Amino acid sequence: QVQLAESGGGLVQAGGSLRLSCEASGLTFNNHRMGWFRQAPGKEREFLAGLKWGIGVATYVDSVKGRFTISRATAGNTVLLQMNSLKVEDTAVYYCAARFGYSGGYSQMDYWGKGTLVTVSS
Repeated sequence: QVQLAESGGGLVQAGGSLRLSCEASGLTFNNHRMGWFRQAPGKEREFLAGLKWGIGVATYVDSVKGRFTISRATAGNTVLLQMNSLKVEDTAVYYCAARFGYSGGYSQMDYWGKGTLVTVSS
């Protein structure tokens, strides 16, 4: 049974940083692609960053490129999202997701975490 658990959300001032973690169980990064998504109040969920760890490919949406970094933790089955230069508009619930295989993008994911709230104040 695949389970994803996000942590690391919280309240931060604009310009600050946060690091989100997603601990995965029941899957291996060698054959799953991992993604971070977010959903702001009144908006649709959007893709932010994806990682195909086994082939070393990271993908970002333009709005976070250069500010957010997706990576795998050195220990454990955990994927990270380092968020720098945070803006008020980054306020959202952030979700981790996984899908088997490295073929294709991140538009359809098989497994989702419950999310962690990030609030950026001005």
